[in-house]
Formats: sequence, structure tokens, C-alpha cells
Amino acid sequence: MNQHQRPEPVPFIDIAAQRGRLGKSVDEAVGRVLAHCQFINGPEVAQLEADLAAFSGAKHVVTCASGTDALLMVLMAKGVGRGDAVLCPSFTFCATGEAVALTGATPVFVDVDEATFNMDVNSLKRGIATAKKLGLTPRAVIPVDLFGQSADHDAIGAIAESEGIFVLDDAAQAFGASYNGRRLGTFGLVTATSFFPAKPLGCFGDGGAIFTDDADLAETLRSVRVHGQGSDKYDNIRLGLTGRLDTMQAAVLIEKLKIFEDEIAMRNKVAERYAQGLGNVVTVPRLASGCTSVWAQYTIRLPEGSDRDGFATALKAQGIPTAIYYPKSMHQQTAYRNFPVADGVNIPLAAIVFNLAVVGLLNGRIALHRTRVGRVRLRLIRLIGLCWVGPRGWVRRFVLCQRGWQSEAQ
Repeated sequence: MNQHQRPEPVPFIDIAAQRGRLGKSVDEAVGRVLAHCQFINGPEVAQLEADLAAFSGAKHVVTCASGTDALLMVLMAKGVGRGDAVLCPSFTFCATGEAVALTGATPVFVDVDEATFNMDVNSLKRGIATAKKLGLTPRAVIPVDLFGQSADHDAIGAIAESEGIFVLDDAAQAFGASYNGRRLGTFGLVTATSFFPAKPLGCFGDGGAIFTDDADLAETLRSVRVHGQGSDKYDNIRLGLTGRLDTMQAAVLIEKLKIFEDEIAMRNKVAERYAQGLGNVVTVPRLASGCTSVWAQYTIRLPEGSDRDGFATALKAQGIPTAIYYPKSMHQQTAYRNFPVADGVNIPLAAIVFNLAVVGLLNGRIALHRTRVGRVRLRLIRLIGLCWVGPRGWVRRFVLCQRGWQSEAQ
């Protein structure tokens, strides 16, 4: 390899490579929708819901327009509103708390476990106590299966049952993962997920779905999804919204679901290589007992005091994509800083998390030789130890090794 050649950038989310793998199947699926012209509630929507139910094990699936709508529709269907409290992790994407606030209810933010990034059950207990002190009625808890790994649903479910509140699982980043041998979509009263293009199972636009075993709730959700309509199209029996999934997106998801198991396996191979190469250098993600992950993100924790921005800039200049999820916890953001926070919440993760590409290394780029993995590890040890003071040579040598890692199986 030319040691002076700058490597070609690798996409953080490589949708184009996946599109190429799907080939004509997506073209033909979209073509069928264009032929029958049933762009709203076409036959593909019902087929996708049946396919998702079979995949997850849930009895009922209601597709919708986005992951945010999935959360909001559930809260609306359950009548959550003013005076109610909904417990949410603070370290998550804003949609979790946003959906609560849109109903008029109060999100109460709780802490997360630093090893798994998921809801801390002791903080959940303190959050419920905080809500009660404020005169709020705890109605629900929304655990988030962050970065692809399931939350501790047994512990959270036990607390919810003892408090008489329901569990709405936010699996926007973790659909396809499992907890104690069961796939997400079957825990708590109801599960919401997102099909945003960057998600492990993503469509070519916005989309989402709701999973439940409760037939009455599923029926109510279908009403909420279409303006709250009843048996008569023009007799709206409750408040609702326009929350339908487009037929075109359903057609795309049907085809992508067919290769989803294989993609999950490839994501886990990428994660395994990262763990082997980085495990003794930085703090890498840990899977809790009984959990699998779909690795929506591979999130490492850098040493305290590291120049995270400088590190990202140096890697970007050499074609290595990175991201930071999330630079601020929800209770630190302008729109949410006045909502209650459980006693003792202290989330330092926002200052030290650093995300590496997973999707950009799929599609055959993970067949690494042991010797190559060893070289990557050595370069990373030197990089982490020295890049903060800016010796460009170490960064360049790491990048060249990373480039060889990616191109080896192409």
C-alpha cells in the first residue's frame, strides 16, 4: 500500500451498500406499489405487520409513521395526560421525553447504568418517589433499549407491577435484539420501535411500529392512527393523528426484513472485532447477562480528560467516521431542563462517549486475519495514549492499518 495515500472515507451509515445488496427485490417491491397505486393502507402494510409479528413473537403489530408517533400513540391510547408522570431515562434521544410532554404529562428523568447505558432500576425507584413528592401520578415507565441492547426488563417490570404503572418499551434502536431468549416486542404492555433509515431495520424514509399482546389496545391504536376514527370514517370517537405508515415504506421493509437476521449476525461480528481490538485500550460496551444486541451504535468510553473533539477531527481527516450519541442528556437540554429529575441523577456519559461505525463495516468487510487484528490493537494502544497531544504520525499509522482492515475482504 502507498503509505502516503489518504484512505477513502467509510460511511458511518452505509445505506447505499445495503441498497446494492438488496438489488432488484426493492425495485420490484416498489414497482408493485406503483402498479396498484394503493399508497395509503395498501396490502403491503398488512403483510408487513404480519411479518413483524411473526419475527418478534408479538400477537399484534400496528405500523405507524415514525418511532416518535409510536410512543405518542401509545400514550394517547392509554389516556396519559396532565397530572401524570412518565419515567424516562435522561441519557437517550429526545423523542422519548418529547412524546410524554406532547400529551401534557410530565417526563421524570432517571439515571442509566454506566456499563449498559440503559435505565438504572434504583434510579427508577427514586424517580417514582420524586414524582409522588411533586403531586404527580406515576402512570408509565419508558425504558429505552439504547444502542441496540435490551434494558433490564425483568427488574423494570417488577417495579412497574408493584407501582401499578405500565411499561412502554422504547426499542427504537434495538428491534431484533433479545432478552432472556425472547425478542424485544414482547415485554411490558407495549413496545415501540422506529424504522428511520439509520436504525438496524430502517426504511427509505420515516416509519415505526407498535407491538403488543393486548387486542383491545391494538384496536385503540388503529383508531388513534387515523384521526381517532370509529367504525364510521367520519365519526371520530377519540382524539388521534395522522400516523399511518406509507405503503411504499412497508414494501421496502418487507424486503429488508428478509435479510435482517443475516445483518444482525454481521453487526455482531463487527462488534466482536472492535471488542478484540479495543477491549484493553478503552472501555468497550458490555452485554448484560441474557442480552443480545443489534449494535445500532458501537459506543466506547474514552479516558477522562481526553480531547474527544480533537480525536474525532483527526480520524475524520483520515476517512474514519465517528459520532457522539449523545453530547447532552435530556435534562440538560433547553426544552427539558425544567422537568423533574430523580434524586441523585449524575450522567457523566455525555462527556466521554464516542461512537464508531458499525454499518460502514458490513457487507463483507469483517473477514479479518488474526495478525491484522493484532496490528490494529497495537496501533490503537499507541493512538489512545498519544493522540491527545497531537503526534500526527500515530494517527496516520492507525488510519493506514484501519484502511487495510476495511479493504482486506473487499
